[in-house]
Amino acid sequence: MSSPTDPTARPSPQPSGRSARTMAVTSGKGGVGKTFVSANLAAALSRRGQRVLVLDADLGLANLDVVLNLQPKLTLHDVFTGKCDLEAAILPAPGGFSVLLAGSGLVEYSRLTVDVREHLLDIIEKMKPRFDFILLDTGAGISDVVLFAVSLADEVMVVATPEPTSLTDAYATIKVLATQQARRHIKLVVNQVTRVGEARTTRGQLQQVIDRYVSPMLGAENASLKLELVGEVPVDPAVREAILKRQLLTEWLPGSPAAVSIGLLADKLLG
Repeated sequence: MSSPTDPTARPSPQPSGRSARTMAVTSGKGGVGKTFVSANLAAALSRRGQRVLVLDADLGLANLDVVLNLQPKLTLHDVFTGKCDLEAAILPAPGGFSVLLAGSGLVEYSRLTVDVREHLLDIIEKMKPRFDFILLDTGAGISDVVLFAVSLADEVMVVATPEPTSLTDAYATIKVLATQQARRHIKLVVNQVTRVGEARTTRGQLQQVIDRYVSPMLGAENASLKLELVGEVPVDPAVREAILKRQLLTEWLPGSPAAVSIGLLADKLLG
């Protein structure tokens, strides 16, 4: 378990009034469709009457602006450096939700500093009363920056594909979240499935390895980590077309199989 001073451990919850559901959308490796899921899920939730903010927490390697075809004049970098206030950096996105975009290629955000920690924590706390959902589109992997961003969320959703390397990296991420952040419930979205039942099989494979190797490490009696399959997105040529067009699939072709599956994911999250 991480020590109380570990900067990537989960911050203690603070009492407050109405507050958004904060969910980190993360992955063990890049290229599995994490940002695609984040952006299209935000649009699907907005269609269902939710006020949604997507925060691009992939500091330094941000690409949410590309997915949304936005050219922001102000980003999180400008908020961090005091060039603008938080309100000025919040932009409307296609799909009816709001975004806070990060600058790309900024080496200073590749490591977790005191300033980065304080700014991110402050932004999340200020935004919670204004939205129903805050989605943190994190970087991939288990760097300090990624783990700290995940620690700010009440819920975690891991995006993976059935590919063996994706599953290996997803397992590594889940293991770290269980041991360092005391996560005992993690949501799973399996992207790029090719056949019926593949997502359920993928979840089962991951849960089996977790039960064998992770749960015994958790210390507390009867402690276990539950991996909940909340969505599966099929291989769909419309996804590539939407990405090339820099449009949200749920807006451009809402009847496509992948867009319909994102809608079902939104319904699942809303219970």
